[in-house]
Amino acid sequence: MEACFFDTLKAQSFWVIFLFTLGSLSLLKFSFVFLKWVWINFLRPGKNLKKYGSWGLVTGPTDGIGKGFAFQLARKGLNLVLVGRNPDKLKDVSDSILAKYAKIRIKTVVVDFTGDLDEGVKKIKETIEGLDVGVLINNVGISYPYARFFHEVDEELLMNLIKVNVEGTTKVTQAVLPGMVKRKRGAIVNIGSGAAIVIPSDPLYAVYAATKAYIDQFSRCLYVEYKNSGIDVQCQVPLYVATKMASIKRSSFFVPSTDGYARAAMRWIGYEPRCTPYWPHSILWGLAYSLPESVVDAWRLRFCFGIRKRGQLKDSRKKE
Repeated sequence: MEACFFDTLKAQSFWVIFLFTLGSLSLLKFSFVFLKWVWINFLRPGKNLKKYGSWGLVTGPTDGIGKGFAFQLARKGLNLVLVGRNPDKLKDVSDSILAKYAKIRIKTVVVDFTGDLDEGVKKIKETIEGLDVGVLINNVGISYPYARFFHEVDEELLMNLIKVNVEGTTKVTQAVLPGMVKRKRGAIVNIGSGAAIVIPSDPLYAVYAATKAYIDQFSRCLYVEYKNSGIDVQCQVPLYVATKMASIKRSSFFVPSTDGYARAAMRWIGYEPRCTPYWPHSILWGLAYSLPESVVDAWRLRFCFGIRKRGQLKDSRKKE
């Protein structure tokens, strides 16, 4: 049968053989990509995070993805430095973690990332002095209250977006990184956004998307700078997660809970410099890449107009 197949193939014209070869190579490439995707998302084991150090530092740990990360790091046996602006919420989340994982230690640092950031970073440096901080989760971030045109973004919101999302992540990294360099080991996870990477634009969220694009490039550059120093830097790119910031209350197949996202995210730490850990998000990423940018732009603009309309309606009701 094999001989018959090859004899039949040899009898074909050059173009038939060329197209058959091209199709076979495409099928081989697709098979390789698919098998790699399956391995990475379902079979590849997560790294032993304790090898990076005995402490993990999480910014924005009192809610959302940051809270999920804090619990997952504690589950792995890491001691925690929790950095947030609300001392009561920091105490609540610390108590909840210790009630479940009593053997770990927790230190809290009160920092308002919209306030005196230099003073906040100074407190972080003082707290981590002498600690073996091996994992840094730069999760703190803010977005718009709801979608709006750039000219409608007030000065306070503009400043806070840049200060929290860009300056906050940069300065916390600058505070923690020297210790990792000295010990020649560490893992840094910066939380990016699909708004800056997966879709070609995020209209009516221009400044937010731009700050997350900074996080992506910042992470990639640090990955290249420090990969030979034993430090793994990564930008994680979630799409929608059921958080207060996203104004999504219920999780679903494509919208994980914060715990669901954090569990998936832990398995990726220390690997690729950019990733989307929750595997259904990678399907949406592939779909977005397969469509013309103009189509995605038009869909996203309509979607954000809907968010803007609902936000304005909510504002008008508050004023009544």
